[in-house]
This record gives sequence, structure tokens and C-alpha cells, in this order.
Amino acid sequence: MPEPTPTTSRIATFNLLHGMKLRSGEADPADLSAAAASLAADLVGLQEVDRLQDRSGAVDQTELVAEALAAEHWRFVPAIHGTPGIESAWTPATSDDGRETTGPTYGVGMVSRWPVRRWWVRRFEPAPFSLPLLVPQDSRPQLIRIPDEPRVALAALVDGPGGAFTAVTCHLSFVPGYNIKQLRTLARWVARMPQPVILLGDLNLPGAVPRWVTGWEPLARAATYPSYQPRVQLDHILGLGIGTADVRAEHVLALDVSDHCALAIDVDLAGAIARTSGEVSAPE
Repeated sequence: MPEPTPTTSRIATFNLLHGMKLRSGEADPADLSAAAASLAADLVGLQEVDRLQDRSGAVDQTELVAEALAAEHWRFVPAIHGTPGIESAWTPATSDDGRETTGPTYGVGMVSRWPVRRWWVRRFEPAPFSLPLLVPQDSRPQLIRIPDEPRVALAALVDGPGGAFTAVTCHLSFVPGYNIKQLRTLARWVARMPQPVILLGDLNLPGAVPRWVTGWEPLARAATYPSYQPRVQLDHILGLGIGTADVRAEHVLALDVSDHCALAIDVDLAGAIARTSGEVSAPE
């Protein structure tokens, strides 16, 4: 993938599937590092991220991505303590900074080459029932009934090119209706933050549904799932105070890890910041 031009910035979202390769079912930190470096992103929102999990090499995957991108600013926020899965024991997480936790955790992360002034976290309760889902199992997708998990969104006030903007990453429920409710709540929460706002994440909602729910503008429209033959867009980049006129290119990358493609845009972020900059009452 070509590097962004001097007048554009690259912003990406990537559901890591804890860095697992579909063919082997293994998660090697070196493979994740190589995949992250290939993004060449200035800022990336991460979902399905491990920290200190045996299954993924007992590393902090958000820190690993930051090192691969030569980014100094990053945060991991756990959604659960323990390991997700139908046969694993886990408990809801409460810490807003995963580096303060011990033991294996799982959640979302954000990595930025630009300084971050402030972080915010918003948590969501899981749906009270399970649903059958196609999930990677023994190197091929299988239909398995999966319980829902607590969900978390991480927002950052970033000192970008030309001024501040807000970036948000999240991984919403796979349960129909619950994910729509979560996205509406998230949009109301984020609307109070300084604009422009860019929402990055696996929303578990297809195509144009996130635009209908939020009224925000899709900044990339492309199928992202499953990575080996993308047919539906579950991974989204949405803008508030920033639009498709600011986007110069979009990229869909089937990398060596995950069952999701990474989604990235090259965007005139400085122009959007100059046009929309203004103080908004941000949530405490």
C-alpha cells in the first residue's frame, strides 16, 4: 500500500482477532507486528485486542502495534478480565487503563503518532443471551452459539495536523438491536466532544445502517468481512464535521492476521480541522 502524501493523514480501523492467522489458528506477535507496520497509519483504532494472553504470546498487543508504527501515544482499555470464549471464565473489567491491570485481559485500543490531550471511556452491558455465530474454529468458520460480552468505547482528544480532533474506537455487540442501541448512545456521547470527530470500529452493523442510526457521514464504503472473501462491511469509519470531500483515498487490506480486513482512509485532516474547529462541551 502506498504511503500517505505529505498533505494527507492515514487513519485506520482494524479488528485484530487477537492477531490470529486463520489458516493455522495461531497468533504470533511477529505476524501482528508486520501486519500493523504495513498499515502505515498515523492513527488506528483496534478491536478484539489481547493483553497478556497465553494464546497470543503474552504480549500487550496495543503496545506492539504502537511500536510497529513508531507511535508514542497509545492506550488499551479492557472489556473483560480473562479470556473470551464459550469455555473460558471471564469477568467484566472496570479499569479505564489496561496497563494498570494484571493478568490476561481483552478489549479495544488506540494508537496515535500525534499527542493525545485526553482520553474518555464508555462501557456497555452485554446482551443477556447468546446467539449462533460463524467464528474461526480449527482453521475454518463454524456456527457456534456465543454469549455476548461487555463492550467498551475509547475516545481521544488528539493534537492532529492543524489542531485538535476527536477519535473514537469501539467494538459493538453482535446482537441485533443491542448494537443499534449502543451506537445511538455512543453517538450522543461523542457529539459533545470537540469536532471534527472520527468514529472507528467493528460496529457489527452492515453497510449503510450506521449512517441511518447516527446521521454521520461514512468516510469509507467497502466490504471488510470475512477477510478471505469480503462480502459485508462491518468495520466502519464515520465522520462528524468531516466528510467524503476530505477523503483522498480509501484502502481495504486483507492482512496476514484476523478474519476482518483493515480499513483505512487518507484524509485531508488539517483542512477539516480548520473548517470545523471550535470548542464543544466534552463529557467528563
